[in-house]
Amino acid sequence: MQLPAEAVAATAVVEVVRLSARPERYGDPMTGPVVSRWTGREAADSLALISSMAPGEPRICFAPGWGLRAYDARDEPLFELIFCFSCHHSWLWGQAVPPGMGFDTISGSTADAEALLAHFRDAA
Repeated sequence: MQLPAEAVAATAVVEVVRLSARPERYGDPMTGPVVSRWTGREAADSLALISSMAPGEPRICFAPGWGLRAYDARDEPLFELIFCFSCHHSWLWGQAVPPGMGFDTISGSTADAEALLAHFRDAA
């Protein structure tokens, strides 16, 4: 999955959000509790894992259960990202997201996807 490289490099904190509902429209804020805040190596490793995820074959459902919010060292928001591991879609938005990078697919059934999902669940 493609993430904005400059934003990933600037990320100091990643919040893991257990979504209570998907945003109504692309770019609307996520809703749900923050279940963990990752910093340092944990944040960097998680973003590297996401960046390494292969594209997937899109399906229709889009019922994302998890999201991330990335912040820089001044606690300024960089981007938000939500996933649906069932239909392989992701939405990416925020001030550090260039045009054309907002929608992508992930392969939700690979070892990388399973590792990321397990990381989210462990965080909760």
